[in-house]
Amino acid sequence: MAVMEDHGGAWRVGVLFSQTGVTSAIERTQLNATLLAIEEINAAGGVLGRPVEPVMYDPGSDPKKFRSFAERLFQVDKIKLLFACYMSSTRKAVLPVAEAHRGLLFYPTLYEGFEYSRHCVYTGAAPNQNSLQLAKFLFSAYGNRFLFVGSNYIYPYESNRVMGDFVSQGKGKILDEIYVPLYPDPKDFERVISRIRKTSPDVIFSTVVGSGTAELYSAYRAAGFDPTRMPIASLTTSEAEVAEMGAEAAEGHITAAPFFETLSSPAARRFVSSFKEKYGANAPVTAGAEASYFQLHLAMRAVAKCGTDDPEQVLANLRDAEFDAPQGRVRIDPENNHTYLWPRIARLDRNGRFQAVWNPGVRVKPDPYCVVQSLDDWSVDELPLLHS
Repeated sequence: MAVMEDHGGAWRVGVLFSQTGVTSAIERTQLNATLLAIEEINAAGGVLGRPVEPVMYDPGSDPKKFRSFAERLFQVDKIKLLFACYMSSTRKAVLPVAEAHRGLLFYPTLYEGFEYSRHCVYTGAAPNQNSLQLAKFLFSAYGNRFLFVGSNYIYPYESNRVMGDFVSQGKGKILDEIYVPLYPDPKDFERVISRIRKTSPDVIFSTVVGSGTAELYSAYRAAGFDPTRMPIASLTTSEAEVAEMGAEAAEGHITAAPFFETLSSPAARRFVSSFKEKYGANAPVTAGAEASYFQLHLAMRAVAKCGTDDPEQVLANLRDAEFDAPQGRVRIDPENNHTYLWPRIARLDRNGRFQAVWNPGVRVKPDPYCVVQSLDDWSVDELPLLHS
């Protein structure tokens, strides 16, 4: 269809993902998926006959820039719906702006939980949709002596606190907790490697994000450690970070997420093939990209339903809304604005591809405050998949 010249004719939405900076590799996948969803909607005739038009800036992985661009989007560009953010520090910079302007932020990234805002829809995994399952799996497959390593900002501290609770429930032990700068030097990882060598944990739980991820995994490989005996397990290592480190450094390590590029369902295959057709055969397709994609579709479906992009009405139409996402059928929980998701765990093979080792095929209600979850809630009957 022909896109209307007049801005008033288009549904303008704010899009804030970093194309530069420390987390640009993963955020580019989120930006690409957002634009893919917009393209699909517009190709199908737009929303109520009007195209969706993204208004985009590059915040460069900097919370201050995220905040100022969010202010510009709401005040100057007059957008009402904002699709944005990877790091929790950037979400925490943007959310007060969305609240002040009575806008609605859609946040497509796993995070540490313990948050609720009427002005935010959370489409990434809460801790009861990834940390809990990962802890249980690691105890069964490797042991309960953990070493934590993370980037020095809010998400790793909070995520480690949650994982620490699960380790305690499993009568496990945290041998050490080490934080490296967001922009690390090689010497920062030398310290990590020497602690791993000294403590010999069963598992290294990594909440390192961005470009430091590849450095950690490469340093681990150079040290000669064995991932079959002592893997790095993560919630933040995705196809984007694997592309930066290469298959050799990645092999044998583990990630928990609701979506992996290798999922074989028709919806997942369709999404991955559309993504790679648009962005190139080697473009990584991540869980953050998948959430970015389905949240845009969900949001614009709500706009179509209520005939306006007024955040209050969009939110009312999103409550209990379901969508056949690439990971499976997702649903927004009206109690907490988080999303019912499909937890999975995968191990990286010699080609740097994620292969499922635990896929129970259940959709999990989000519990961002981890109120009702305990390790006993999860069966590990899927463990025989480990060696298949």
